[in-house]
Amino acid sequence: MQLSTRIQNILDGGDDGWGVFYKARAMKHAGVDVTELTIGEHDIRTDPSILDAMHKAALGGHTGYADIPGTPTLRDAVAARVEAKSGVPTTRSNVLITPGGQAALFAAHMAACDEGDTALFIDPHYATYPGTVRAVGAKAVSVSARSSEGFQPDLAALGQAAKTAKSLLINTPNNPTGVIYSDASLQGIAEICQHEDLWLISDEVYDSQVWAGAHQSPRALPGMAERTLVVGSMSKSHAMTGSRLGWIVGPEAAIAHLATLAINTNYGVAGFIQDAALFALKQGAGFEAKIAEPFRRRRDAATTLFRGQEAALLIPSGGAMYLMVDIRATGLSGEEFALRLLDEEHIAVMPGESFGRAAAGHIRIAMTIEDDKFQEAVERLIRFAGELALEGEHA
Repeated sequence: MQLSTRIQNILDGGDDGWGVFYKARAMKHAGVDVTELTIGEHDIRTDPSILDAMHKAALGGHTGYADIPGTPTLRDAVAARVEAKSGVPTTRSNVLITPGGQAALFAAHMAACDEGDTALFIDPHYATYPGTVRAVGAKAVSVSARSSEGFQPDLAALGQAAKTAKSLLINTPNNPTGVIYSDASLQGIAEICQHEDLWLISDEVYDSQVWAGAHQSPRALPGMAERTLVVGSMSKSHAMTGSRLGWIVGPEAAIAHLATLAINTNYGVAGFIQDAALFALKQGAGFEAKIAEPFRRRRDAATTLFRGQEAALLIPSGGAMYLMVDIRATGLSGEEFALRLLDEEHIAVMPGESFGRAAAGHIRIAMTIEDDKFQEAVERLIRFAGELALEGEHA
């Protein structure tokens, strides 16, 4: 039997970009001591108080079909959090609860795009973005942001690409670069979306991880609330990655249609997971800051370590749990460098090429191991890059 073209085309004939990660995991399973700096998984686990709330909710009987588009109390809590951060009036009617941020990305594109429409996103990008677009039957088109410009969006190129597009997906604070889009970038994006009549899908799952400057939701800009779908998640802000609890915030009419999509796809999120998320949100901004603090410390420590050498250049990180490093001075591609680092130093990082063409010659470091081990790994990585750069000079 022939499978659908859509499902066979999700990767567009390529791979999923996770080859180094898979190799590192295979080495670990074989007994090799590998330092993993690959995926955005906290080195702490979900707080026991959240798990207790989840356990009590399950034992209390909230194990049947839960409300779609989410329990009213959780939707109210998400709306309150979003309004407090963005300043945009938000009610439960603007909120759909989803099984994680990835499901929210898929649903948002289902709402914004018809079959064959062009859906834009910025390169570098999270690895699933193009596959998500193709999975809904749209055409995935990236617009490059340049390392030399601090990975800020190229507004001129974006404006040109937008002329034939239906939606634009952005992510700030950004995975993989750690860059926070400037006010000028966001204002330019808003003007393009309004001029070309685009839906803006704003992935804001790292909004609690801001190290320099401030995060601004583009939904707060004039004229943008009615054309913006914001994707959020409990995964990064509350260390609840495995609980799969996310949301979409958008215009009331869009959320109503998205609730219909949920009924016909995943049929909502388990009630005891929603109750645990409600408990977690009630802990307030201080709890989120506590979850984010280790990454702030590690970012600050790494910034100091990368100074004074030119073999591995750190892209200034304004937010998120990652560092982007330019290793082109070694003469290697990001993938070549990552594979050699894994084979020779047993340190696993993600190649920049996993996140698009614009990140070629870079690597992404996840700041997801305890401080002392993280600092040691970064020191070894920098030393390794310096040795490779010296080899290249001698050659």
